[in-house]
Amino acid sequence: MTAEVDIDVTVVSRRAAADGVISLVLASQTERELPPWRPGAHIDLIVAPGTVRQYSLTGSPDNRREWEIAVQLEAGGRGGSRAVFDTVWPGSTVTIHGPRNHFELQPADRYLFIAGGIGITPIRAMAHFASTRGVDWRLLYGGRTAASMAYAGELVDRFGMRQVVLRPQDTFGLLDLAGFLQHATGDTLVYCCGPEPLLAAAEKICADLGLRLHVERFSPKPLQQGEADQEFDVELTRSGVTVHVPVGVSILSVAERAGALTTSSCEEGTCGSCQTTVLDGTPVHRDSVLSAQERAQGDTMMICVSRARGRLVLDL
Repeated sequence: MTAEVDIDVTVVSRRAAADGVISLVLASQTERELPPWRPGAHIDLIVAPGTVRQYSLTGSPDNRREWEIAVQLEAGGRGGSRAVFDTVWPGSTVTIHGPRNHFELQPADRYLFIAGGIGITPIRAMAHFASTRGVDWRLLYGGRTAASMAYAGELVDRFGMRQVVLRPQDTFGLLDLAGFLQHATGDTLVYCCGPEPLLAAAEKICADLGLRLHVERFSPKPLQQGEADQEFDVELTRSGVTVHVPVGVSILSVAERAGALTTSSCEEGTCGSCQTTVLDGTPVHRDSVLSAQERAQGDTMMICVSRARGRLVLDL
């Protein structure tokens, strides 16, 4: 696992990748190479003090001199993407943190990639990586309109329409996931990134077909009805204090008020930046990052949204 770092980078180029989407190429300000990463990784872009946003790395992992990200303007968002659009230009210096990867491309004999909208960003890196390694893959890519689908033309030009299936919704309707997945074999891994309805549909179909699916969410997964919140105590071993976490207040907030050194960004359980080692106790996981196996192990948790069943001991 690559260690996460803070690094100042220069914006080498900025271009329109689609309607409402810009591509930014970032380069180190020194002669040193950028940290290594694998497809599925993302970075934190520190837009301004207190404003941090996560973006998937979408260039080639083999290029250690430059990183590429794509930023979609969120009209109804919290202002982070608008700040990027308004203030980040070629020559700008920005600080990034990472890379971090909870969507890593695992070895397989064959891949089926599914992307919806800006979800193409990590999938694009996976497709390029698989192609350079000679691994068989196909991509089903949808968006509201053809003009809104970043990198669509580039992907078709490079890989052809047999491998890259473009399905803008205004022309074809919703993606035919069942048709795309129905002939997959047991040695196939499926990777999907996009809006929640697409991910939920992919999860259901892959479960019905017995396929191994990996997803990445840009917004929190809807919570299932579970046990009611309970108050509990948390021992912060490195800080040397024990704090009380009331109902309706996050572990992250209480730990920060106690002076613990924490890292956080999205505060909704999707980015993984606040992942913390659990030394003792039983977490109640409510994130959209950890796999079922990781949750069952119980040795790590996202303290921005997850809670505990009784006393908890954390490496903070």
